[in-house]
Amino acid sequence: MKSLIALMTFVFSLNAFSMMIGKVDIQRVLLSVSQGKKVRDQLKGEFEKKKKVLDKEQEKIKKMQQDFQKQSLVMSDKAKMDKERELQEAIMKLQQKSLGFQKEIQEMENKMKAPIIERVRKVVENVSKNEKLDVTFEASTAPVVYAKNEKDITEMVIKSYDKKFPK
Repeated sequence: MKSLIALMTFVFSLNAFSMMIGKVDIQRVLLSVSQGKKVRDQLKGEFEKKKKVLDKEQEKIKKMQQDFQKQSLVMSDKAKMDKERELQEAIMKLQQKSLGFQKEIQEMENKMKAPIIERVRKVVENVSKNEKLDVTFEASTAPVVYAKNEKDITEMVIKSYDKKFPK
């Protein structure tokens, strides 16, 4: 019985030494494939629109602050407090709007990238099988510091994805 266990351990350890390990940088794939670039450009455009809205409101607040500083010397205490409260409310609304825009863009990004990520997973699986890899790791989340038989398939995945899923 002991010899059977020893033999099985030996066979498994030999198999472990001959494993082919693949790695892929999914983030780089998402940034490099044509559909990923299209998503990035759409998100950038949406971000710029939102930024213009926020910049315009920020300029209004700056103007309100400058006006307040100029007029504060001749204002009554109650008028100063009212104006300060108005400024604080405007700043808080701007911050809330900014957070809302960030959340909106994040949700948009997740929604737009989800189908691409799913297709990338299938492409990674196909490339891994074609390259006869036993295991494929995502480079940034599970970095393999050293592997005797490691192969980076990121470029192959990018090319295969763009070939299979053109714009």
